[in-house]
Amino acid sequence: MANLNKVMLIGRLTRDPEIRAISNGGKVARFGFAVNNRRKNQQTGQWEDEPCFLECEVFNRGETGTLADRMEQTVRKGHQIFIEGHLKLDQWNDKTTGDKRQMLKIVVDNFQYLERREEGSSPRPLANPRPSAGPPPDDYPSEPEAEAPVANRPAEEDIPF
Repeated sequence: MANLNKVMLIGRLTRDPEIRAISNGGKVARFGFAVNNRRKNQQTGQWEDEPCFLECEVFNRGETGTLADRMEQTVRKGHQIFIEGHLKLDQWNDKTTGDKRQMLKIVVDNFQYLERREEGSSPRPLANPRPSAGPPPDDYPSEPEAEAPVANRPAEEDIPF
């Protein structure tokens, strides 16, 4: 029998990511996440948002994995993002009562920004920042070429195919 454990959500962070080192030398970022479910209020007939609060964690995986670092450096409470990941059930015994506890978490495999960052809010400098005056350096990527104006394009009947 086939199994599928995949989660895709759009929502907002409910708290800043918290970074912790893990025993294998990697890092994990944990954060709260909220998504809204829409439901119709039976008394008023109006559609309402019903928030669903989730716990998420993202790891730096492998030698080149930097997802937790990227999360720590670029998103904050209130930012809207798209996350893609899978469900994980954490189980433990409560230290005070000894009761068995459990929590369903989302392990984030990838995320994307859904909001423009405000001017100057990028915490990481650009790899090749463009100088404010003078010509761009030789290794700076040139700006994309503008499309030729419509008047300078060949007419469709001039195209040989």
